Amino acid sequence: MKSLYIIGTSGFASEVTEYIQSTGEYFISGYFDRDDNNYRKYCYSAPFLGFEQDYEFKKSDNVVIAVADAALRKNIYDYLKNFDIEFPIITNESSFIGKTCQIQEGAIICPFVTITSCVKIGQAFQANIYSYVAHNCVIGNHVTFAPGVKCNGNVVIEDDVYIGTGVIIHQGKPDKPLKIGKGAVIAAGSVVTKTVEPGITVFGSPAIELTKENMKKRLG
Repeated sequence: MKSLYIIGTSGFASEVTEYIQSTGEYFISGYFDRDDNNYRKYCYSAPFLGFEQDYEFKKSDNVVIAVADAALRKNIYDYLKNFDIEFPIITNESSFIGKTCQIQEGAIICPFVTITSCVKIGQAFQANIYSYVAHNCVIGNHVTFAPGVKCNGNVVIEDDVYIGTGVIIHQGKPDKPLKIGKGAVIAAGSVVTKTVEPGITVFGSPAIELTKENMKKRLG
């Protein structure tokens, strides 16, 4: 088995640990985080190794960034790219990835995730349990799908987007894809029916920008 390090010690990291161990492909050599508070909460067998920026990684070390926060994951990834290390794609055997799909390094594809056909996905993507990405979608770097996200066809999701649990993203058109702008946040349970501007948070069905005025309207 190949050695692998995990950055992050939260509940998501504990889930990713289970996925990795189930494949028998990698041996987990240790965990990194800013402190060991979360590490002590979970049943990790590999040692806690401290803060990743204090560690001397070796050439071709395998590293998985098990951090759901897209901005934090991007910062960690950008720092580690200064070193000659590897970011393997972690997939669970219950997931399906079409042969025509392209996924860049560092992705975590959790159990029961489906990525159908002609999909392009950037670096350090995370798709949590029971999510799917349908045909002809383009997804940027450091995008996070929480559990149960349903992304239908002809959707463009730009970098650093966080999509909450149970979100439904309506299908776009081949000549006019539905777009979610860079750094946007889609609140859990939202139904996205039209383009979302960069950097904003949207909520509800249909999804609208999260402002005090819109909250008052929705709450009646």
